[in-house]
Amino acid sequence: MIILVGGQKGGTGKTTIATNLAAIRAAKRDVLLVDTDAQGSATMWAQIREQEAITPRLTCVSARGKGVAAEIGKLATRFDDVVIDSGGQDSVELRQAMLIAQVMLIPARPSQFDLHGLHAIDSVVGLARGINPNLVALVVVNSATTHALSTDAGDMAEAVLTMPNLKVAKTILRDRVSFRRAARDGRSVVEHMPQDARAIAEIRQLYKETFS
Repeated sequence: MIILVGGQKGGTGKTTIATNLAAIRAAKRDVLLVDTDAQGSATMWAQIREQEAITPRLTCVSARGKGVAAEIGKLATRFDDVVIDSGGQDSVELRQAMLIAQVMLIPARPSQFDLHGLHAIDSVVGLARGINPNLVALVVVNSATTHALSTDAGDMAEAVLTMPNLKVAKTILRDRVSFRRAARDGRSVVEHMPQDARAIAEIRQLYKETFS
């Protein structure tokens, strides 16, 4: 299965979600993590993981340019699953990855700026479906406040319902420091100590929703 985590807005938590899903999946399957972002954050995360000999092991490669779809397509035959981390912009790499992914996760913070970015990516998803009609694009509300009375996440999800090419993931990821600490150490929140039960429950729910 090929999973793409991407979008046109930076700072939404794409790498955090991609690395967490890859690490959890690697406990059961042979996973390839593909970093198509020029910043190379997923690559740095994987390097820390390798240096610290953290298990399960997973392979991470970088891919750039117009040949990304063909390159990933070839590599995918050697792995059970592929997780692609794409940069926060409308790039050649993002559009290429959309042509071969089964599922695209689009992280978005509950803000007006991120909502504007979703309108743009909705159109791009529509174009990609002309070549890859089976692409499922899910908006993941990320870094939502933990305040019980806030309606921001629900308002964001309701707005996405008006976009013809996007669906809203059932999972909402909250703004939890454990996600940042785990990323710093080359781990997923499932592996990080001390464990954050709420963060683990959220990412496992997203994992189940993505791979089911």
